[in-house]
Amino acid sequence: MRLLFCATAATAAASLVTAWLTDAFLHQRIAIIGSFVGLQRSHNAGIAFGVHLGPYQEVIITVALAVLAYAAWKSAHTQMEQAGFGCILGGGAANLIDRAMNGYVTDMIQIGTFPVFNLADMCINVGVALLLLQMLLQRSHTPKRAHSTH
Repeated sequence: MRLLFCATAATAAASLVTAWLTDAFLHQRIAIIGSFVGLQRSHNAGIAFGVHLGPYQEVIITVALAVLAYAAWKSAHTQMEQAGFGCILGGGAANLIDRAMNGYVTDMIQIGTFPVFNLADMCINVGVALLLLQMLLQRSHTPKRAHSTH
């Protein structure tokens, strides 16, 4: 479980630091690959891609994170599962803290016409990918049962 806690803490800390640095120092867009990839400060009062869940948004997110934390504590047995859950929990917690402190989440990564996102969002997606990969690996290593001919 140590990896779960370390991944959660590291993801949350890195995400909050990048949000703070973005608000403090990123005053205009910085092109990385022309107009396709860049750093651009954006404030998002909703959740992913600007979707807003209404007046109980923070409560809904907090409950979802608590349920996910419980699921992680009960079922994260492999290192990949612990890292995956840690990335999701850390990213979710960072976005929740950023929103609670500022009333919005600070986004900064712009790729093409995709909505601007942040490090926490990336970590959440990486965490989901790790959990899916673990599921696929477990499935491929699980022996298949022989079909009975009754």
